Amino acid sequence: MSARARRLALGVLVLPVLLISVDMTVLGAALPQLSADLGPTGVEQLWIVDIYGFVLAGLLVFMGSLGDRIGRRRLLLGGAVVFGVASVVAAFSTTPMMLILARALLGVGGATLMPSTLSLIRTIFTEAGQRRMAIAVWSAAFSGGMAMGPVVGGWLLEHFWWGSVFLVNVPVLLVLLVAGPVLLPEARDPKPGRFDLASAVLMLAAVLPVVYAIKMLATGELTVLSALGAGAGAAAGVLFVRRQRKLTHPMLDLGLFANRAFTGSVLTNTLSVFGIASLLFLLPQHLQLVLGMSPLQSAMWLLPETAASLTGAFAGAQLAKRFSQSRLIAGGLLLAVGGFAVIGVDAGLTGVVVGCVLAGLGLGLTSTLTNDLVVMSAPAERAGAAAAVSETGYELGGALGTAVLGSVATAVYRGGLPHDAPAEARETLAAAEHTPGLIDAAREAFVSGLQVASWAAAVILLGAAIQAYTMLRPTNAPVADLVRR
Repeated sequence: MSARARRLALGVLVLPVLLISVDMTVLGAALPQLSADLGPTGVEQLWIVDIYGFVLAGLLVFMGSLGDRIGRRRLLLGGAVVFGVASVVAAFSTTPMMLILARALLGVGGATLMPSTLSLIRTIFTEAGQRRMAIAVWSAAFSGGMAMGPVVGGWLLEHFWWGSVFLVNVPVLLVLLVAGPVLLPEARDPKPGRFDLASAVLMLAAVLPVVYAIKMLATGELTVLSALGAGAGAAAGVLFVRRQRKLTHPMLDLGLFANRAFTGSVLTNTLSVFGIASLLFLLPQHLQLVLGMSPLQSAMWLLPETAASLTGAFAGAQLAKRFSQSRLIAGGLLLAVGGFAVIGVDAGLTGVVVGCVLAGLGLGLTSTLTNDLVVMSAPAERAGAAAAVSETGYELGGALGTAVLGSVATAVYRGGLPHDAPAEARETLAAAEHTPGLIDAAREAFVSGLQVASWAAAVILLGAAIQAYTMLRPTNAPVADLVRR
């Protein structure tokens, strides 16, 4: 392919990444209008929010392996059709159940798109420097889309109805469906072996209930049924691993995890998202309910983090030409540690912006380099499955980060309230605002919870930096040498 053809192909691959990441965060802005229109119960509202990420995370590895077998471009284009149809159904949903099913279908489509994009980048960009820069663009689109979700949602809701946050996907997907067959090459495993239905069933039985339990834990709604499901999922996981070891052509090549570069990069990505998820969960509430901003204003003040993340992503691709991967990744994580520490000390607007910029810069740099190692650690024919494992780590890290650090912040918040505070006020800061005489204490308690969670995230990312530096050495070896170890 010519340089111009590669750039056009990358532009096409960025489109689904933007859509998937925007869809992760755009719904929050539309939820009040959506709830007023459809009238969902509390449980239905929870499913409307969570089902997308739940299905996405549960199907990623399955879809990555499927793409290796049937063709990654074919899977990408098929997933775009599914995503587009689901977007239209979601936009014109007339009942909560209809919207829940549409969001689940969006998760199915999203699971086909993510591993296809990253694995096709490896096929298109064979030279190390160009591939790294392409992955920087991919990483920047993913983090930028998540940050742009509330901004896009806020603007659309000022001009249109709540369904517009889904319908905006359609024109972008049409561009992908028209340009994809022309600009993207096909790539697949030339000798995939027989498709093993039992492995597919076991993998879904392992991942889906565990992800569901994590999602329930993230919202404080973990039940006996979901806990039992997680136990059954773990048992199915053990059976899945045993079966993969016996198969000549396994669905998931467990040998990937014997590679230090692959395992260390996936673990680094998971811990990184674990930390940043707490900010994405707590900071919008802090800016709106403590500092008194509108949803659109709060989203705008978080844009410097996006700009810093983009800067870090492209800087990582350039710095890797001169410095070792392990030191750069560890350095990026330490920069993020500094950002969380700033918020832990000062949760005012200045501290939040400075802390977010440092965290975005460091994690943007880290993401480019770890994803480069992931796609280069696997054989070319298994690139889809390898990318899917990494992205599953992202999803699980985000869910766990929200659950664990969100619970830490909530515990501190509740402990800071007066003993006679109403039960509703102990649940959320939004409820406490409607309790006369409690709001000042509630805001102070929420800020304390945010700062404690920030310090906890800083400690976790410090551990991630040590882990990355240790597992991703030798520090002076080029990527090609590192991924063979």
